[in-house]
Amino acid sequence: MADLFAEAMRTNRRQFLSNSCRLGLGSMALQTLLNPKPTAVEASEQKQPRAKRVIYLCQSGAPSQIDLFDHKPAMAERFDEDLPDSIRQGQRLTTMTSGQQRFPIAPTIFKFRQHGESGATVSELMPHVAAISDDLCYIKSMHTEAINHDPAITFLQTGAEQAGRPSFGSWISYGLGSESEELPAFVVLLSRGSGRPNCQPLYDRLWGSGFLESRHQGVKFMSSGDPVLFLNDLAGVTREGRRRNLNAIAALNQMTFEEKQDPEINSRIAQYEMAYRMQMSVPEIVDFSEESAATLKRYGPNVMKRGHYAYNCLLARRLIERDVRFVQLYHMGWDQHNALPKQIRGQCADTDQPSAALVQDLKERGLLDETLVIWGGEFGRTIYSQGELTADNYGRDHHPRCFTIWVAGGGFKPGTSFGETDEFSYNIVRDPVHIHDLNATLLHQLGIDHRRLTFRHQGRDFRLTDVHGNVIHDIIT
Repeated sequence: MADLFAEAMRTNRRQFLSNSCRLGLGSMALQTLLNPKPTAVEASEQKQPRAKRVIYLCQSGAPSQIDLFDHKPAMAERFDEDLPDSIRQGQRLTTMTSGQQRFPIAPTIFKFRQHGESGATVSELMPHVAAISDDLCYIKSMHTEAINHDPAITFLQTGAEQAGRPSFGSWISYGLGSESEELPAFVVLLSRGSGRPNCQPLYDRLWGSGFLESRHQGVKFMSSGDPVLFLNDLAGVTREGRRRNLNAIAALNQMTFEEKQDPEINSRIAQYEMAYRMQMSVPEIVDFSEESAATLKRYGPNVMKRGHYAYNCLLARRLIERDVRFVQLYHMGWDQHNALPKQIRGQCADTDQPSAALVQDLKERGLLDETLVIWGGEFGRTIYSQGELTADNYGRDHHPRCFTIWVAGGGFKPGTSFGETDEFSYNIVRDPVHIHDLNATLLHQLGIDHRRLTFRHQGRDFRLTDVHGNVIHDIIT
């Protein structure tokens, strides 16, 4: 009996401490951080958020920076030459190319030209994105540690290669909360590319809440059937009956919470209530009939196809208009180890026009200044060819040492190209930006000091940027 009593006391203590920690930053400390009554010194130093919302256009599989944004014209004269050892510097390779006898240089076959007043050099594969280059901040010196897809995209989305940490969207939901009473703070949209649609799978843990309360996880909208699973009532259940059931369940959950003091019970109550309200809000949000013909045309011919990237881009705009805090799009199909010229054309046809349309649409509606739009994948691709190289065909392996993303809105400097790689697009030679640096900068624009957005779990404080990250002030206004 004494042992049982001692265990009960330990459990209650753990629950109390856990509850205190969970309530700490989410309801008190971060409110002090973002909406404080500062001292005279703090008032002069307080950072006001430039952005309120995020749309993250994650290009799963890793787009080739060499064929899209990082132009290396000198490579044309080095076709099929071996990549110099002085450039590779013994850097690790994947198992897919480590057995190759040679690493032949594969220049892009696509044409580049400069665009806009900024003079950004962009591939012919991205004409619509190229046309809005004066609204974009290209970061050409991104780098990461992970060399394989699953740890790399996990790192990109959670700040750690190992699964189990909260996703970026979950951190934002936890830190800033929701502005909408009718929709979740964090929504996830998926699409399959036409380039290589059945490549790298995506797991729900990428938008999971990790050790944060489950109400902060992303809510996935489906590409067919009901937009959200289990949203509709069963046949014969009325709206009034549903309300009575929820009231009864909430009362039981509240009794259990008062006994156990487990904050996850409150998450359960909140999720039931959100699902009830979403029964009314979701059908409206996915109904595009009110959109003008000009708007639909802007997003391209696939905008009305549920589950297509174009459809998801327009849906993302509609979601943030209705105060959804974080919208995560994943577009699969960028893993081009062979037949890259053919496959990348399909991927760009999927994403180029809708991505540009989204930025233009937000700008015209006065939403871009307060919305961060990020486009990019988990790492880059090699200058050397994986497998056989011919004049019109090649593949590219994974390359974590450098890659390109772009960001629009939210106080990022428009018409900017930041960072530089060597002539082989293999190593960074100026202004490196690590994923932790990018995340620190994005949080900064949302009004958050990345060092203070923490959650205590298993005896230590965790954060999105772990113990790393520096705000890159040169790319923000």
